[in-house]
Amino acid sequence: MSAFGAFLCCGGCRAGVIAIFIDGRHVAVYSGGSGGDVLFLHGYLSCKESFYYNIKEFEKTYRVTAPDFPGFGASAPLGEAWSVGDYCNWLKKFIAESGLSRPHIIAHSFGARVAIMLAATCPDCVGDLVITGGAGIVKPRTRAYKRKVAAYRLVKRFAPAFAERHFGSAEYRSLSPLMRESYKKIVNEDLIGFAQKIRARTLLVYGKDDAVTPAGEEGRAFCGAIEGSALEIIDGGHFCFAENYRIFNEKVAAFLSGSGRER
Repeated sequence: MSAFGAFLCCGGCRAGVIAIFIDGRHVAVYSGGSGGDVLFLHGYLSCKESFYYNIKEFEKTYRVTAPDFPGFGASAPLGEAWSVGDYCNWLKKFIAESGLSRPHIIAHSFGARVAIMLAATCPDCVGDLVITGGAGIVKPRTRAYKRKVAAYRLVKRFAPAFAERHFGSAEYRSLSPLMRESYKKIVNEDLIGFAQKIRARTLLVYGKDDAVTPAGEEGRAFCGAIEGSALEIIDGGHFCFAENYRIFNEKVAAFLSGSGRER
């Protein structure tokens, strides 16, 4: 997560935070506003507060709900390593137990992985879909990547602690052992096949400077896979929805109101 995203997770949205329990696990949830339902789904190593500037705008006209996924933010930790499918099953329960009615979903990065699978497998669970910085494409492994994996596996046999400290991304190294197992499951699930099954109206919004999920790669791939979807590229990086929140909010509001139907 960027420093900007980490900053946002330190505050905001506190007044409307409530707690619910699903399968005996505590879930921290922000709820505010009234009207049709809009559900915000945050990214990996992030939290509901990353949507602070978006929530404050959309709760003026919608009932907004924003949970911390299990294992993140103020929600309870995981008891086992979850895959995207596990998070998708949890989200179905969350929507039902929260009394949400076909919510429009605004999902970032990892949250978009879960939203894509949900929209593909349970179309009656979602209204319109907004994906920003959406992840979920397993790209071809380069020779350099394969050499690095081979080196990691070799070193791990003799010095596992050293291997865990020096191989993998900074994001991966920051995780607990259990969350590392979950992370590996998540990043190795390719969701293009699920995206091709989506029939919900879909808007994709990517930052032009996003180096995590580039608009020219993930953005265009998902736009090509999701029938009738539209791709908007705006100023900003992986957290363009927060860095450039006024433009993001305008585009999403127009889309959800129906004035963004033209492709």
